[in-house]
Amino acid sequence: MGDLSQDPGLEQEARAVVMIVDDNIANLKIAKIALSDVFDVFTVPSAAKMFDLLERNVPALILLDIDMPEMDGYAAIKILKENPDTRDIPVIFLTAKSDSESELEGLTLGAIDYISKPFLPPLLLKRVELHLMVESQKHKLEAQAQTLKEQREQLQNFNENLQKMVEEKTGKVLELQSAILKTVADLVESRDDITGGHVERTQHGLSVMVAALEDLGLYREQMEDWDIPLLLQSSQLHDVGKISISDHILNKPGKLTPEEFDEMKRHTTFGVAIIEKIETSTPESDFLRHAKIFAGTHQEKWDGSGYPAGISGEDIPLQGRLMAIADVYDALVSERPYKKAFSHEEAVRIIVESRGTHFDPVLTDVFQQVADQFQRGGADPQSRA
Repeated sequence: MGDLSQDPGLEQEARAVVMIVDDNIANLKIAKIALSDVFDVFTVPSAAKMFDLLERNVPALILLDIDMPEMDGYAAIKILKENPDTRDIPVIFLTAKSDSESELEGLTLGAIDYISKPFLPPLLLKRVELHLMVESQKHKLEAQAQTLKEQREQLQNFNENLQKMVEEKTGKVLELQSAILKTVADLVESRDDITGGHVERTQHGLSVMVAALEDLGLYREQMEDWDIPLLLQSSQLHDVGKISISDHILNKPGKLTPEEFDEMKRHTTFGVAIIEKIETSTPESDFLRHAKIFAGTHQEKWDGSGYPAGISGEDIPLQGRLMAIADVYDALVSERPYKKAFSHEEAVRIIVESRGTHFDPVLTDVFQQVADQFQRGGADPQSRA
């Protein structure tokens, strides 16, 4: 049976190339004999010849003599380290010098080791094997680090793309949700012969107030967990309970009787009940939580004289206190069968005069600062709030 190591069908692991640069032929021969059993060895008599050979061959390591004519090892390593193609080749200095200053200079210039001549062949072999093993591990670690970097970048790109897809999908869902809500709100308003954009105008007024509170830093703790776009969308359901009020009351061309007004008041509790019914069919969400608060508390008053629960002050959720201002402003500037529409200035005056009775004093002060922005929002007011 033949030697399997010579079978051309078997892959042979490539041997590392070591380049020995020394003007002393005897040193070249000794070093080559010491290393040839393990490495492919190139012997070079001068630095100039080394640079010629490096144009065609890149070794795994260079053994470089320091004391050579024309160009010594110090000058040669400087050129090696300045060239991007050769600066990463590890260099071990060979020298007869044994002083620490020479050794320090060589290491400072970029050499990885310093071997004194005359050297023992077994020791030379072990030193070269050790350094090449270290270099090999270094390259593996660098390759692994590069692979990890690329994987992190790929993962980051994937996450960014996924986030973008989620945001786009969420945006479409929110658009659809908003369209459905708008349809429901319009359906509620359509039962009133004098509808005309009440939902849009109250939503606009609410957005003006919320933006002002954020700018002024007011009620920060109550608002810190609010998703503002979601909040504004949910406000469209504040009058959803009117769908349960009779047409006779909704479409009455005059002022309501006390009994009829009591029935109208029930649109708040009807609204809460409708939203709670929705909650039984879907996981609890901030959207429904806000919607229920708007529906159930937008008719409450700061002094406790409102409905349906007659709560007062900060016991009224902030959402309800905000909607109270937006809702009343729109009611004041809207024309009704039993009254003319108030002017913007008159509506502002009435709300400000109700500071601390109907409305939260802090919110009233904020409203007074931003009231002009209410006037610029929505269509011509013609709704029954």
